[in-house]
Amino acid sequence: MGGALGLFKKTEKSLSELGTITDQNSFRLVRKLAEGGMGAVYEAYQLGAEGFEKRMAIKTILEDFTNNTEFVEMFIGEAKLVADLIHQHIVQIYQLGKSGRQYYMAMEFIHGVNLEQFIERHQQYRKRIPTELCVYIISRVARALEYAHKKRNRDGELLGVVHRDISPKNIMIEAEGVVKLTDFGIAKARNLMRDREGDVLMGKVQYMSPEQAAFEQTDGRSDIFSLGVVLYELLAGRNIFADDDTLVCIENVQKKPIPPISHYNPNVDDDLQRVIDKMLERDKSKRYQDAGEAATDLEYYIYKGGYGPTFNTMSEYLQNLFPEFKQAAKPVAKAPAK
Repeated sequence: MGGALGLFKKTEKSLSELGTITDQNSFRLVRKLAEGGMGAVYEAYQLGAEGFEKRMAIKTILEDFTNNTEFVEMFIGEAKLVADLIHQHIVQIYQLGKSGRQYYMAMEFIHGVNLEQFIERHQQYRKRIPTELCVYIISRVARALEYAHKKRNRDGELLGVVHRDISPKNIMIEAEGVVKLTDFGIAKARNLMRDREGDVLMGKVQYMSPEQAAFEQTDGRSDIFSLGVVLYELLAGRNIFADDDTLVCIENVQKKPIPPISHYNPNVDDDLQRVIDKMLERDKSKRYQDAGEAATDLEYYIYKGGYGPTFNTMSEYLQNLFPEFKQAAKPVAKAPAK
């Protein structure tokens, strides 16, 4: 007992001597991966001592929008929120920084594709996505949402996270087969993200829940509906609510009858149809009340026979669909030494 207590005292003393490490961060930008709205994403390498390099993604605010206070607040809020969302199916944010007038986020680099690209490649080949893989992908996102929805702050208070932008563009699949949810840019969370529900409609209308499209307050059940829309699209090959006219799209989300998936895909059986129906229940009191419940039903569907898809299955399928991922990443030329 005395030895243990002595060790504890010694540890406390060392903790009291801890200070702050101050270092300058350097990132070498390699190429622009995407640009849209008010931001851009780059592939980059973080540079460290003794030739250390780490591949990352750098998300920036475009210079023209650095004076847009609302957008800057959302950008900072996203970084602070996702910094504490540590989950295998959520893209990680490592750092929020500022270079000159521009804010940036250093993020986990995903060597893969988003779900929109995944769907488009199947359409290009006129190929149907295997039902089990559709369910597998959505079940992984459901687990990410379960974690985010239940996240609490350091005081034990529920953050009330709602992603509000679940769509194929914001779901990534790594070449290794791991599914990742990204872009919490318009999420809401207590004391971190500005909540303007009721005033501004934010997000992609064709993936919204009825309550979100009606400018009402949302909770985690809204994300479940949106995820159900994505599952429907994966299986049916089309977004059921999409329309070029935004007002028509909003009307579709709230009132358009949703045909059974079998209308578009005969491979969907009654068991899976029941899960989809519950995810897409317009009355949120009848919808899945928890993303974990939806995940469990989706997982039971694909694993009830004793074996189902894994990240290895997903990886092999993705690399056959996108042969470029079978090739080893080519080394990026370094800048000449000065």
